Amino acid sequence: MKTSDLDPELYVRWFRNSAPYINAHRGRTFVVAFSGAALQDGDFPDIIHDLALLSSLGVRLVLVPGARPQVEARLRERGAELRYVNGLRITDDAALACVKEAVGAVRLEIEALFTMGLANSPMAGARLRLASGNLVTARPLGVRDGVDYQHTGEVRRVDAEGIRARLDDGDMVLLSPLGCSRTGEVFNLAGDEVALEAARALRADKLIFLQEGESVCDDRGQRVGEMTLSQVRALLNAPPRCLTKETGRLLERALRACSSGVHRVHLLDRHRDGALLLELFTRDGVGTLVTPERFETQRRATPEDVPGIVALLEPLERDGTLVSRPRDLLETDIDHFIVVERDGSIIACSALYPIPGSTTGELAGFAVHPDYRGGGRGDALLAQVEADARAEGLDRLYVLTTRTAHWFQERGFQPAAPEDLPEARRRAYDQNRASRVFVKSLVG
Repeated sequence: MKTSDLDPELYVRWFRNSAPYINAHRGRTFVVAFSGAALQDGDFPDIIHDLALLSSLGVRLVLVPGARPQVEARLRERGAELRYVNGLRITDDAALACVKEAVGAVRLEIEALFTMGLANSPMAGARLRLASGNLVTARPLGVRDGVDYQHTGEVRRVDAEGIRARLDDGDMVLLSPLGCSRTGEVFNLAGDEVALEAARALRADKLIFLQEGESVCDDRGQRVGEMTLSQVRALLNAPPRCLTKETGRLLERALRACSSGVHRVHLLDRHRDGALLLELFTRDGVGTLVTPERFETQRRATPEDVPGIVALLEPLERDGTLVSRPRDLLETDIDHFIVVERDGSIIACSALYPIPGSTTGELAGFAVHPDYRGGGRGDALLAQVEADARAEGLDRLYVLTTRTAHWFQERGFQPAAPEDLPEARRRAYDQNRASRVFVKSLVG
């Protein structure tokens, strides 16, 4: 796309909206795993460019490539047998030689791509270093259920201190799916297992899997944007459904990672152009996020939420949907508010004001961000406000509105007149605004 084809306003808006994520990711440690098939794709340089961009923005990157198709190609060239048991390759002497050769070639290819710095390319002017070494200690899988896996191993230890030292020097770290044992033997490892153990050892902020297929979808084929650990467990224990073997395996890795200190695990379709950037620098992303806690929470507001509430309410105040509230008044009244927070952003809010001298409360400052309407958040907010009102001994709830009358009527609010308001609120009623008044009984 030519620069002249860009919509300047959209570009500026996107760039400004990315600023909080740029600041949040700076200095964080991300472990990124991708398959050997990704390297064979003509679009793989685009992924390298996006990784380079992350590094330039201060993200500490640990990269873990796979090499299965490269290994299998070499085995076929030599007429060697491909044997798998329980999804694991049996690595005999001939296969180990192919693994070493393939992993070495993969490493050199990645190093070459990160070194490339042609003018007028995304890598122009980049000064990127890849560090690697004996950072993963392995041990043999041994004999299991009567099967000797020979040179196939599992991760015994990841040298987190050594990796951090290289990251502190400004390097990216490349971990290969090979590991050496204390006895000097070399073992073939699963790349996603290396990524998992590296993320656990480093207590990484993110573990990102660039998978071959789509991320998790529901029964309607829609992307599942976020999952808690309990939801992942339920999905993995449910009867077989549309999950691919790859997605099921990666969800198991995500479960183990988040259960042992990794903050977030992302599953992304590596075929989608810019998936890394869209996932990391937009609020809702494009993949499936697995977190130990809820990605979105409803809670009592705090003074730190005032800027987010202001940003949410201002557009509605400008178009007359809500009454304008000065920032200092919001700060004074913050204890009356509840908010819905999504990934550090306030996307919905509401306030409950008990009316002095009565058993009535007013519902005010009720707003849901346009991008998140229709998802039940308004109903959840209203339910919480009503519960809070009952807890405070209130038996009626008033709301004044100019544009959302039907929404409230559909939820049990009945039309009323300004004269029906308690005296303290009636005196403050703005005749010029002419808001419609609705009331809901909280009794019964």
